Amino acid sequence: MDLFLEADDDPKTIAFVAERNEHSDRRFRTPEFEKDRDALKAMIEREDRLIVPTRRGRWLFDFHRSKNNPLGIWRRLPADREPRPDAPWETVFDVDAFCRQEGKRWIYSGAITSPYEPTRVLLILSDGGSDQLRLLEFDTEAKAIVDGGFDTPPARAHAAWLGPDEIAYFGSVDEFSATRSGWPRVGRRLRRGVDPKDAPILYEAGKDDVTGMGGIIDPLYWGGAPKERPIEIFTAVHDIGKASYEVRDADGNLRRLDLPTESDIDYNHNHVLWRAKTDERYPSGSLILQDFAPFASEPLGKARVLFAPKEGQSVSQFALLKTWAVFVVRDRMVPKLFLLDLTKPEAEPQELPLPAGLQTVGFRLLDADLTLGEEILTVIGQGFLLPSSAYRLDLTDRSRKPELVPAGSSPAYFDAEGMRSELLEATSEDGTKVPYHIVFPKTWTKGELPVLMYGYGGFAVPLSPVYSGAYGLWLGQGGAFVQAYIRGGGELGPDWHKTAKGKGRHKAFEDFVAVARDLVKRGYTKPSRIACNGGSNGGLLTSVMLTRYPEDFGAVWTSVPVIDMSRFHLFPSGKAWMDEYGNPEVADELDYMLSYSPLHQVKPASEITYPAVYVESSTNDDRVHPSHARRFAKRLLDEGHEPFFREYGSGGHGGAGDTTEMAERQAMGYSFLRQTIMKD
Repeated sequence: MDLFLEADDDPKTIAFVAERNEHSDRRFRTPEFEKDRDALKAMIEREDRLIVPTRRGRWLFDFHRSKNNPLGIWRRLPADREPRPDAPWETVFDVDAFCRQEGKRWIYSGAITSPYEPTRVLLILSDGGSDQLRLLEFDTEAKAIVDGGFDTPPARAHAAWLGPDEIAYFGSVDEFSATRSGWPRVGRRLRRGVDPKDAPILYEAGKDDVTGMGGIIDPLYWGGAPKERPIEIFTAVHDIGKASYEVRDADGNLRRLDLPTESDIDYNHNHVLWRAKTDERYPSGSLILQDFAPFASEPLGKARVLFAPKEGQSVSQFALLKTWAVFVVRDRMVPKLFLLDLTKPEAEPQELPLPAGLQTVGFRLLDADLTLGEEILTVIGQGFLLPSSAYRLDLTDRSRKPELVPAGSSPAYFDAEGMRSELLEATSEDGTKVPYHIVFPKTWTKGELPVLMYGYGGFAVPLSPVYSGAYGLWLGQGGAFVQAYIRGGGELGPDWHKTAKGKGRHKAFEDFVAVARDLVKRGYTKPSRIACNGGSNGGLLTSVMLTRYPEDFGAVWTSVPVIDMSRFHLFPSGKAWMDEYGNPEVADELDYMLSYSPLHQVKPASEITYPAVYVESSTNDDRVHPSHARRFAKRLLDEGHEPFFREYGSGGHGGAGDTTEMAERQAMGYSFLRQTIMKD
């Protein structure tokens, strides 16, 4: 089926993409599109946004995009100053200037901080928004690239500092160093000036694993003696969501920790905190704390359950600090925050009261690395109609009762007066109750409400309510927004995901269409007024809505989608998805996947009328190859349908770019919706 579209440099591919891009641009680049693009761009570039800084040494750091720096600047402020937008921020690294100097597009993707010298970092630079990452050593005190410092070739990579002058570098720099999925397999002890291929091997995951990773906890972390040995921990990710953990013992040998492969873990120098994803040892979804003595004959000791979920509950985030455990629980989609004092062996988790009205709560460290930092968290809360607020949670001083201290709020990006948000439930085909949020505009007509539905439903990825200026723009134009928490995601715990894995994938589809039908049943809207949107696995979900449930939707906007379930595994990244979807080389698994594979389910226009469809992708998407989107559009065209297709030249899987590029992608989608479900 049009396999030439898998070759990016085939003249026929280039011609197809150019023709379809021009067709979509001609239709959707309207004056309204330009107005939306400019509004979205202005939101991204706002100077008065909420700043949630990271502390390194005596500085607070913030990444900021602006009109003059659309790719962004990394900036700093003395740590004793309040991180306000009007504070005297000082530019440390100008991404736009760096790209001009290099003659190449790099996207800032974070920094790996040295625990020995917190102002020394490895900048993570993505090649055009792709998964190819360059690690570049940078001195934030001197505000300069380190002469002769680490500078790794673009590759799928991650790293951790092993000492002041060496890192554990995991990079897919050659076939030997990569897993079959293309992610890094081999960790190397890399020093400055050494080619990664020549550095001594520190750790190897299996060729059939998804990736390997590792790092150390230095004695500085726990105030140990200079001669104490660091704790080395390595991870082999066998499948997405399945991993083994190994620690180097007193004899220098790697020992596998006795933990289920289906568990999520965090660790510090004397504890391991893990969430069970099966009933193998504890009820699925339970959070377990164990003593950790890496150099003892038995590294894992006494265990106790900190949290066992009841129906409708799940742990959405957890972490170990030096002397505290912190976790967030969703209780029927309402967040709750818990703290546990690890210095008191028999202490029980204590719930910390949250401000009223928050629909989502998360936390992050103030310090980039706890080795030289303090146990201070920034807690961030928000809702669909509630701008983000930051709170400082200082756990360093035990003489004071922990409390959330307000540390700033986001400005309102839209006028929410008269809008409302509700949590509802739909009933899926097998009787399962599926929660979803609906956010209403100020005014709407019963039975005619234009609805944009969003979903994902895969790989245990949980969706949460977020405050978004982009959604606010849609609401301000009279549309409603719906977020569906369907099976396959992680919103209601591990079992919510597992039910829709493999040959249960249809349950995610049934859940999503059940939400669409529930909106009609409740009298809010009608099918011709409902559009769905999703990306990646959510692109698969929404494409299935097109081919399986065309009568339930008026428009489908599918982004960077997985489309061909018979060939996804032939691209390196796709090999990592077989545990989730199935193996196309196994006949009965392929038969099941073909029963919903969007590419294979397209019927001719003489037999069926599909809702309007807009397929969006990126030329340099190296996670879901753009041929999925191209071939889907081509198949629809060949069968007599009229899809819209837009492939952007950069941005990678996440649509990264400068402020104009990011705004344009969203505005194109809104232009499509305005001409479909909002059209009279």
